[in-house]
Amino acid sequence: MPIKDVFLPLVGQPRGPALIAIEKCVAVAADLGARITGLALEEDIFERPKVMLPHDRDSAEAGSSREANETQQLLDAFTNAASRADIRAQSRTGKVPADQIAAILAEHARFSDLTLFPVKPHDSRTEHIIETLLFESGRPLLLCPEQRAEQLRPEFENVMIAWDHSARAARAVGDALPILQAATVVRVVTVAEDKADAVAQSGAALVDHLREHGVYASFETVTGNGSSIGKVLGSWANSHGMDAIVMGAYHHSRLNEIVWGGVTKTVIGQPPCWVMISH
Repeated sequence: MPIKDVFLPLVGQPRGPALIAIEKCVAVAADLGARITGLALEEDIFERPKVMLPHDRDSAEAGSSREANETQQLLDAFTNAASRADIRAQSRTGKVPADQIAAILAEHARFSDLTLFPVKPHDSRTEHIIETLLFESGRPLLLCPEQRAEQLRPEFENVMIAWDHSARAARAVGDALPILQAATVVRVVTVAEDKADAVAQSGAALVDHLREHGVYASFETVTGNGSSIGKVLGSWANSHGMDAIVMGAYHHSRLNEIVWGGVTKTVIGQPPCWVMISH
């Protein structure tokens, strides 16, 4: 199914890297020929009724005004980027309790083909929103690393599939087919300590399947040499000039990855490039 309708949550503070990431996300939507919807949510902070001194009231009002201004800056950045890209776009705003933001974003994401999400490196709030989107939206995500946004290209000519033979990886490949079909180079990569027959057969089977969809991919294995799989994938993608990685999320149990770490936690903590991820 082609990607025709994409969703861009607008959360956080309107700092330089975040604004660049918004622009790059809009550019990706334009390259896909999709409509983009931006949703800016402002935190509605509940305060118990209390007697406030005049300067306390002034401070609270200033804080609320500052947050509203930041939300407007994110919206303005989105609107300006959409205008420059000449793309069909719509924007929405809302004010909700802080603990409901992730769930509300996941609800909106259900009505899109793909959610684009700028990622702050190793930020617990960002990771919580990403995990909620993965588990509750039923849709794939495209992660944009804010710290690399300036160098990212909106066209995905070189795409890497992180293949581990799991159902989640297969789901990710299916979700990413429109991107894979438009790519110039697609490389299927499995991190394995030895080139076992089962690994080779799995990779070859995926390459054969992709060929039926007009995607001519290559397959190879790389060794970890003691490093985590997430770091190996990131290093490989960067050293081979990949524009994007396609991967499944949480092959192990979610609790296992939260406690012990894992590929998904490594990648969403600091994506090495664009990462399309599905669960």
